[in-house]
Amino acid sequence: MTDPETPATGWVPEQADEDSAEDDMPLSLRLSIADTLTLGNATCGFMAVYFTTTGILIPHLTGSGETGMARNSAATAVILMLLAAVFDLFDGIVARKLRSSPMGAELDNLSDLISFGLAPAYFVLVYGMVAVDADQKMSALAAIVVLLAVVLRLARFSCVTMKDGVFQGMPSPFGALTVVSIVLLELPFIPTLLAIIGVAWLMVSRVEYPKPRGVLAVAMLSWIVGAMGLLAAWAFDAPGGQLLLQTGCALQIALAATIPLFATTRKANTFRHNRREARASLR
Repeated sequence: MTDPETPATGWVPEQADEDSAEDDMPLSLRLSIADTLTLGNATCGFMAVYFTTTGILIPHLTGSGETGMARNSAATAVILMLLAAVFDLFDGIVARKLRSSPMGAELDNLSDLISFGLAPAYFVLVYGMVAVDADQKMSALAAIVVLLAVVLRLARFSCVTMKDGVFQGMPSPFGALTVVSIVLLELPFIPTLLAIIGVAWLMVSRVEYPKPRGVLAVAMLSWIVGAMGLLAAWAFDAPGGQLLLQTGCALQIALAATIPLFATTRKANTFRHNRREARASLR
């Protein structure tokens, strides 16, 4: 005897559930415009690793290329990291103006890990293998420190809610560009190593950095385009290209050192001001 509440064909509800699931899945997996830009970020990071390997590391290991950091390939790798930073800048703007899919935040973190964690860390690792005065093991250690700093920074970004308009710790795109600037500046090995570790520390620090919005976003984009021009001039050995690149790298490092000092000073002044007001209110 058949239960009247039981359908005659037991597979029909299951089929209906499958059809419903198929209808739901495209909605949750559909990529927005912002997500597409984020994937462009990841692609640039991967290609930066590719050019670092094929244009710098492999020729060095096989003895088929120039010694040291090969200009064209190094410049291409860094330009790709700069392009990744452009994608990262615009995907946030587009997500705020339009929308982002439910995967947006996860895609952004994963892409940033590739472009601003793996790519610069790998760049440091290869530098330690090809530079004449570098120590390979110490460079590998510095590369691991950079990678782990970006991992920790991105994980904290997902868990900690900050006040609107600021990041806690140096943003990973800014940190990645500072790390490669230190390498391209061709300082002695020990200062290079210490500066790289210092940048990694800033990325996991509690120093507040302003988010690139409005005028600051335009300034950042202009700076990135200018940096691409400097790298191109250096890669093609233009007159004064080496000096221009060194000047650009020095400015990037100076910004990385100045912003934390400015932010810390401003925070200390705000704290003193609030303490004076609190004392005044008790009188």
